[in-house]
Amino acid sequence: MTPLRRNDPAQYDELADQWWRPSGMFAALHWLAASRAEHIPPAPGPGALLVDLACGGGLMAPHVARLGYRHVGVDIGLPGLELARGHGVLPVRGSVLEVPLADGCADVVVAGEVLEHVDDDVAVLAECARLLRPGGTLVLDALADTALSRFVMVRLLEHVPGGPPPGLHDPALFVDRSRLLAAADELGLELRLVGLRPSFRDAIAWRLGRREGVRFRPIRSTAVVFAGYGRKRAEAAPGNRTYRRGMTGGQG
Repeated sequence: MTPLRRNDPAQYDELADQWWRPSGMFAALHWLAASRAEHIPPAPGPGALLVDLACGGGLMAPHVARLGYRHVGVDIGLPGLELARGHGVLPVRGSVLEVPLADGCADVVVAGEVLEHVDDDVAVLAECARLLRPGGTLVLDALADTALSRFVMVRLLEHVPGGPPPGLHDPALFVDRSRLLAAADELGLELRLVGLRPSFRDAIAWRLGRREGVRFRPIRSTAVVFAGYGRKRAEAAPGNRTYRRGMTGGQG
C-alpha cells in the first residue's frame, strides 16, 4: 500500500480544477478568502499593492479588485498561478520563504492557509514584515498546533465527504501561536489572533444547496483555525531574510 503523502505541493497542481468550484474540495478556501477581505482596508490610493502569499488559484481576486488594489500573487505552483492570472492576479512564481519582491513594496500582505504548510512559519512571517511598508496591513490565517486541531483537521475532516483531501495537511507543521506572536513583536508587527469557525447554520444550508457559501465567525478560542490581523509599526526596520524560528527560543 502506497503511504499517504502529506503536505505535498503537487496535490494542489493535481487538484487545480477544484480551485474555482465553490462546492468543490477547496470550498472552505473560498469562505476564508471572503473572511480575510473583511479585514483589509480599501486601497489608500492608485497603485496600492496587495501581495497574496501562496495565492493558489487566486481566490482573493474578486475581493481585492473590489477594494482597489493591484493584486500580486506568489506561489510555487504553475497551474494555480495560471488560474490566478485569468482572474486578474499578477502572478509571481516563487517561494514564500524568499519572495522575489522588494522590501516595503506592499500596502497589504495576505498569508492565508500557508503557515501550516512550511517548515519555518516564522521565516514566512519575516517575509511578510519585510514586504510591508511601515503602517501596512497583515492578514493571515492558519491551523493551531493543538491536539484538538489535529483531531478536527486530520482525523475528522479528512474522512468527511467534501472535506479536505487526505494528506493535504501535515499536523507536524501546525502553528505554535505563542511563538508566532513573539516573532511578530520582534519583527515590528502588531498582531492579534482571533479564532474562526464556520457558521453552523450556514454550513447546514450550504449542504442542502440553499447557500453558495459559509461565513466564518470570530470566536475566542484559537485552538483550531485562527486568524491574525495586524500592522507593521511605523518605526519597524525591514524584515530580515535570515530570521528563523530559533531566534524566539521556540520549536515547532
